[in-house]
Amino acid sequence: MKLRNMTGIYLIRDDEILLLYRQGSKVVNNLWIASAGGHFEESELNDPKACVLRELKEELSVTQEMLEDLQFRYVALRRTQGEIRQNYYFFARLKDEFQGELTSDEGILKWCKFDEAPKLEMPFTAKFVVEHYLTVGRFDDKIYAGVADGEKVKFRELPEF
Repeated sequence: MKLRNMTGIYLIRDDEILLLYRQGSKVVNNLWIASAGGHFEESELNDPKACVLRELKEELSVTQEMLEDLQFRYVALRRTQGEIRQNYYFFARLKDEFQGELTSDEGILKWCKFDEAPKLEMPFTAKFVVEHYLTVGRFDDKIYAGVADGEKVKFRELPEF
C-alpha cells in the first residue's frame, strides 16, 4: 500500500471562495479544486504548512505575508487505486492590499459565491471539505478529520488531548 500526501489551500474573500479548474494534470484533471496545492516534497513530509505555502507561491505567486487567518482546518483520508490519499486542507484570506487579479499555470481560477461552489464538480474528498467548511467550519476554528467511505466523507472534530 502506498501513501500519497497532498495539501490544498482555499482562499476566501467576503462571501466567495477561490477555486481552480485544473487542466493538464495526470492526477486531477478537468475538476474544480483548491486555489493551490499539490504533493509533498521529501523535506516537507512532516510539515504540511510548508508544502502548502510552497505550492501557493509556485502556483499563484502568493506568499504568507499576503495572507491573513491562515489556518489548517481539515485532514481527509481516502483509499483509492491501491493507495491511501491523505489531504491536508488550509483556508486563508488575502489581505485587502493584495486583492488584485490572480492567475495560475495550472488552469482557470474563479471566485465562486459560497452557495455556488458546492454545485461544481470536484474531487471526492475536496467536495465534502468545501461543503463542510461552508456549512460548519467557517463558523468555528476547529480542526476536522474526515474519512471517505465511498458515499461521503464523515468528519469529526480532531481534539487535542
